[in-house]
Amino acid sequence: MKKSEAIFGILRIPMDGLSALAAILLAYRLREANIDLLPRIQLLEPATTLPPIGYFFETFVVPSILIFLVIAALLRLYSLGSTLSAWNEVGRLLVAAALWLVVIIGWYFLIKKQLFYSRALLLHAVFFLAFFSILGRTALLLLERSFLRLGMGRHLVISVGQQPLTASAKDFVEHDLRYRYLGHVQHLENLKRFLHTHTLDLAIHTDPNPRSDDTVALIDYCRSHHIGYGFLPPVLADVPHQLRVERLGLVPLIRFQPTPLDGWGRVFKRLFDLAGSLVLLIVLLPILLLIAIAIVIDSGWPIFYISTRIGENGRRRIRIVKFRSMYKDADRKKADLTQFNHRRDGPLFKIKNDPRVTRVGKFLRRWTLDELPQLVNVIFGQVSLVGPRPHLPEEVERYSPLERRVFAVKPGITGLAQISGRSDLKFEEEMRLDLRYIEEWSILFDLWILWRTLFAVISRKGAD
Repeated sequence: MKKSEAIFGILRIPMDGLSALAAILLAYRLREANIDLLPRIQLLEPATTLPPIGYFFETFVVPSILIFLVIAALLRLYSLGSTLSAWNEVGRLLVAAALWLVVIIGWYFLIKKQLFYSRALLLHAVFFLAFFSILGRTALLLLERSFLRLGMGRHLVISVGQQPLTASAKDFVEHDLRYRYLGHVQHLENLKRFLHTHTLDLAIHTDPNPRSDDTVALIDYCRSHHIGYGFLPPVLADVPHQLRVERLGLVPLIRFQPTPLDGWGRVFKRLFDLAGSLVLLIVLLPILLLIAIAIVIDSGWPIFYISTRIGENGRRRIRIVKFRSMYKDADRKKADLTQFNHRRDGPLFKIKNDPRVTRVGKFLRRWTLDELPQLVNVIFGQVSLVGPRPHLPEEVERYSPLERRVFAVKPGITGLAQISGRSDLKFEEEMRLDLRYIEEWSILFDLWILWRTLFAVISRKGAD
């Protein structure tokens, strides 16, 4: 590890502490002056109920800062030499701020049995905490990059082996400011001659089938000359999946992780789905009742259409609930309309201006309202708010092994493909977008897709 990496890594701790201090004191001063940046939160208590600043600092500010630093540490925000992306770091800081608020409320309500600081103060504090911590990290990142551009703290890298670095790996080390790629040598003897005139921080071994004797010799040489050693199996170099190194006893084992939706990622997404679907069901209940009445008036019963789809892992069948948007005999007429299928590029069945759709159904589909009952499926854990489109069993029978990767996660009411063109997308493009979502999942990605869903619905692009 370079000294600059350690210094900037350590600086994150006081920077976060200062961010928390500034956030809480600013929230206190705003509350003291009866200034409310959250107009929907009523200031029920007068500012005189606030404790003196000295007592406030001792009993609230200092413990709050320590709590935030502990939460950030548990989220691995202080790992030295961390390779977290900027967006990943921002996401973890937002989670840390939210957890800080939960812990503070729990502490004062459950432990001290009271909360003498106003709701407005806490809400202002958590907002400023997220803002200042991200701002502080951004300042540190910009400062670190300025040093790297001057050549300070960069890792000097060379590749060793019969094959050069793959295109993606070479592109990364050549363009990432943390590295300076010095070239490629084929043998250990070439590396020894190279080190007569150069210094080196990392040697990347690229042989596809390295012999154990050669590998041990290279590792021993790197260790004795204090050079980092890394092995890059060419077969894995361009694999987009996340990889995880485990051990079977003393034997290292490289495992594919098809999606970040594993472990805590799955837990966070489930909690997110539960909270979001319950809130949406409560808020949209009047609209759901009006839609049900309109369906009955237009085409009679039933109100709902229940369809069998393929769930997570591609083995479990689930029953999806939608508002009925077609006439009751729509499934029987499907075979007669095969010639009008405009999605012949794949196994999907879609018809423009489908004659089986009712008058109310056209309106529901135009505004994607027929999907709303799937919120019940979300509550029961069969579907997520965001995910690949639920697939029909007869479609799945024609999927290739690559296309079956979409079953690595639960299907969703909306998804990356749905906001990128909906029915206008070709089947291959839909699959590419769904697989990208699976491999790059994050809570922020879900929030962005939900936000874009609103605009996709309003624009009605690709609605059928």
